[in-house]
Amino acid sequence: MTPDAAPQRWTAAINELERGLLQRDVAARALLLAVLAGEHVLLLGPPGTAKSELARRLQRLLPGSRYFERLLTRFSVPEELFGPLSLKALEDDRYERLTQGYLPQAEVAFLDEVFKANSAILNTLLGLLHERMFDNGHQRVPVPLVCLVGASNEVPQDDSLHAFYDRFLLRVPVQPVDDAHFAALLKTALPEDRPAAQAQLLPAMLQGVRAQAVEVVLGAQALALLAAAREHARATKQDVSDRRWRQTAHLLQVQAASRGAAEVSVWDAWLLPLTLAAGPEQVPGWTDWFLDTVAQTAPLSTEGLERAVQAFEQQLDVERRAPSDAQDDSAGKLALARAIAGPVSETELVRITSERARRRYGRLHIRSRVAQVADLRLRVADLQARTHAAAEETLGQARAHSWLPPSWLQRIEAAHAHRCAQTDALAARLDGLHDGFATLPLLEDDRSDAVPAPVTWQD
Repeated sequence: MTPDAAPQRWTAAINELERGLLQRDVAARALLLAVLAGEHVLLLGPPGTAKSELARRLQRLLPGSRYFERLLTRFSVPEELFGPLSLKALEDDRYERLTQGYLPQAEVAFLDEVFKANSAILNTLLGLLHERMFDNGHQRVPVPLVCLVGASNEVPQDDSLHAFYDRFLLRVPVQPVDDAHFAALLKTALPEDRPAAQAQLLPAMLQGVRAQAVEVVLGAQALALLAAAREHARATKQDVSDRRWRQTAHLLQVQAASRGAAEVSVWDAWLLPLTLAAGPEQVPGWTDWFLDTVAQTAPLSTEGLERAVQAFEQQLDVERRAPSDAQDDSAGKLALARAIAGPVSETELVRITSERARRRYGRLHIRSRVAQVADLRLRVADLQARTHAAAEETLGQARAHSWLPPSWLQRIEAAHAHRCAQTDALAARLDGLHDGFATLPLLEDDRSDAVPAPVTWQD
């Protein structure tokens, strides 16, 4: 597979995760990449936002996989997750659980309100999530867990839960459908059929991607971007553990391998807001950081050019309205015009008279003003060319990156369209100024050698 080529083998899986759901493109991609990398996902959001539905769909993509689901409360007991005690083992003075059908035997699991569990459950989950091991009596046995999906309405505030919270590499905010998609929500029915065969994730596929990820290079660009991310985390006072940095780097390598790339791209870093943000309230800030840093969506700084254009527009207005230097008798001129003009409308007479009353300028004055505008137009043209070139290059890269969520691509496209529109509007205004100064009334007997003072503005 060529770098940045559409991963056709993952597209069907993404479509299955998203089918019938609205505004879940980020969560769907995060879940699928978590499975490819063997990581865990925390979905943060209110009830009724399809968190459990996404987990169930994820399990259906793994043919033959065992699934476990529980809603945890402060009254939940270990038996509900890890299985009941074996009476036969107790007869032999062994403290063992019957794990068949419970979490230690599952490949995909969903734990709702995961932070409400008591310490006995959470301590066992810590080892199960990180080490993929379960202590059953005197034995420590490996578990087949591929991905655990946790769900919660909020980030835990208790410091004792921080270690468990940190075990989820991907922490994805999931919000209710917004007003723009409300009508579609009411009309959309969730599919009940099982995923198509081409959407299924076979074990050999997962193993192949993980094996390829080991060979993927973290090049200079990716390392520089991660260093900048560390500075951003430090500047915003968000602690990121060494383990999380290593896991994040590996996740980027898995994503690159899934695209058939030999090196991590800076565009793979769209995942950073989901792995580095301390909580859901920090995700928008990280998203803006990625979009500004990689996608170049930061607003253009055109205040100086805007002030320059406004200064020229004001100057043109002044010079157009300036009265003639000659003694003016508008009433007399209008009466004379009526006497000699014949059947001409009153409006036309006023226009003729007002034009005669306008100040006229020498050719040198007009050429100077046109030249001043032309100099500014060159500056804007340079910015315009660079802005359009950056948009073309950036959008080409964004559209070619097969994992970038469509909702993020729309934001990038809108941002670059606005940036280009900014420069286009400035250029159009300067074109109008060029024509405006070029068509100022000309002296009939041009003997003027006056050069106008430059138009000034605060840059």
